[in-house]
Amino acid sequence: MSITAEQTTDAKAKVPKRHVSRLRLRYTLIGWSFILPNFVGFVLLTLIPVVTVFYMSLTNWNIFGSSQFIGLDNFVRLAGDSSFHSAFGNTLYFAVLHIPLTIAVSLGLALLLNSKLRGVAFFRTAAFFPYITSIVAIALVWNLLLSPQYGPVNQVLGFLGLQNPPGWLTSSDWAMPAVVVVETWRRMGYYMVLFLAGLQTVPRELHEAARTDGANALQRFRHVTLPALRPTMFFVTVMLTIESLKILDLIIVLTDGGPGQATTVIAQFIWTKGFEENQFGYSSAASVVLFLLCLIVTIIQFLWNKRKAV
Repeated sequence: MSITAEQTTDAKAKVPKRHVSRLRLRYTLIGWSFILPNFVGFVLLTLIPVVTVFYMSLTNWNIFGSSQFIGLDNFVRLAGDSSFHSAFGNTLYFAVLHIPLTIAVSLGLALLLNSKLRGVAFFRTAAFFPYITSIVAIALVWNLLLSPQYGPVNQVLGFLGLQNPPGWLTSSDWAMPAVVVVETWRRMGYYMVLFLAGLQTVPRELHEAARTDGANALQRFRHVTLPALRPTMFFVTVMLTIESLKILDLIIVLTDGGPGQATTVIAQFIWTKGFEENQFGYSSAASVVLFLLCLIVTIIQFLWNKRKAV
């Protein structure tokens, strides 16, 4: 016996509206029960602290006693602070070097390890291992490697004929490039995994068609692989940019901002003013500047990606 569409409609019409409302309310509550814990955590751990920082940036507060509202005086002070200017310039310097170098190295590793070779799983694990290694251990090892007198790096350079190898972490000219190299080595495994995931979504048929048309490896990479990797490349670029602008942990354990202020970045400036000098209002103003810098760069990247997608 078949059920017609009219009978189904009549059966739905006979369901009490009160019962439908209860089911709808039940499903709504179930949905909120899944969302609420994450929402509460976001409000307590992210939204409220961010709003508080914006307010504190307009005050003079040293954690002792009550805060005094001073308006935009902290931002005016930042505009004339040479230490903040140096930290701002160092942050941009680090980001400009670190972002393209990390993308190039991680993408190159992904291309090399995106094949069915013997032992490829070992090499993938080895490339990812620095990302999960203790930052203190990384700093200790690289300090030994880059030692001006006894480090293996300078010994190899001397063996190759370089008479005056760089001082690396003890030189104001070479300290930031050394930090960039270490941070790239540390992060490349993570972004390699992301690029590997993107590469494995590229249809093999496209490569085979391009090969049939006579395209060489470089042409296939430029016209097939890179366009297919565009969503992955955009995600990696945004995440890497934000991480580069907020770099702190490696700087503290590797150089502590030195020599002098050669590697002092905005995040360390914020840490120093807030937790060492107890200038929480001034530190909050620098935090707002860093937040706005990350926001502006991210918006530009989204607009650029949207323009290229059209």
